[in-house]
Amino acid sequence: MSDFVHLHLHTEWSLLDGAIRIEDLTKRLIEYEMPGCAITDHGTLYGIIHFYTKLKEVGLKPIIGCEFYVAEGSRLRKKGREKRRSRDTFSFAC
Repeated sequence: MSDFVHLHLHTEWSLLDGAIRIEDLTKRLIEYEMPGCAITDHGTLYGIIHFYTKLKEVGLKPIIGCEFYVAEGSRLRKKGREKRRSRDTFSFAC
């Protein structure tokens, strides 16, 4: 059994970024003898139930995550009405 586990992986639910289907991912994890895997799709948790169920069925450990971005202010405010800030105000959380 491998000690390596993917902790940053996008599935088909990460539109325009991920490509692997959960069934194919499960087969690869078994093939490479990985004990589990994390999915971190962009801004969505749509695939987590299918992912969790599929991995548990074959005895692997599912790790659920989500890649999202946090920014100060609101997307609803019109541009130009607030002071421009540097990119230092953006954060990444995991």
